[in-house]
Amino acid sequence: MTALNILSGGAAQGLVAGIAPQFKAQAGLDIAGEFGAVGAMADKLRAGTNADVIILTAAIVARLAEEKWVVPDSIADIGLVETAVAVRAGDSLVTVNDAAALRDALLAADAIFVPDIKASTAGIHVAKVLQQLGIAGEVAARLRIFPNGAAAMRQLAETDAIRPIGCTQSTEIISTKGVILSGSLPQGCDLSTMYTAAVTSRAALGKQARNLIDLLIGTDQRAIRARAGFIDAGK
Repeated sequence: MTALNILSGGAAQGLVAGIAPQFKAQAGLDIAGEFGAVGAMADKLRAGTNADVIILTAAIVARLAEEKWVVPDSIADIGLVETAVAVRAGDSLVTVNDAAALRDALLAADAIFVPDIKASTAGIHVAKVLQQLGIAGEVAARLRIFPNGAAAMRQLAETDAIRPIGCTQSTEIISTKGVILSGSLPQGCDLSTMYTAAVTSRAALGKQARNLIDLLIGTDQRAIRARAGFIDAGK
């Protein structure tokens, strides 16, 4: 085998890319697999997709452990990821210091780019926030929904909309060229999600899978995690 297979939430794609060269130097393996909405990735594992490692939200990993899809003693938290606002590179940043400012920014946008509002962590949360702010119906026609945050941010970067905005997890914003992190969601609308790794019960490369997890959570990789947008849980 030449690759370790992974199923991961899109939030971790930038981090995995940053770790991949070191992992290949140590294990002699590339990292292959899929990144997408966490619910969809969990369902792929349940459906029999080959994977050695999963990186999903802590809640979903705990559920998969109960269902015997992952090895319990391999479970390890990587860090917290905030849901945040993005703008297209070259556009003015938007101020979202409180719920009123976030409401105004969303209402001012002529296109709102978000991930899957039923299967992705950020998308589900954005849908709740729109309801909370009382503007879900008003902006429904402006929503541009994509399978995951990375896809949504790529489309935000390329859109010809006049006043576009995006909302997904900060890691997906940071890792996408052509968009800029404008700010985290304000208090009361905010969401910080713990992402967790685990070796799958059917892993073909169990030892190497544990090695990858050790790299992802290692103290030596703290700077790489921070650049990717992860917040250490202890902070």
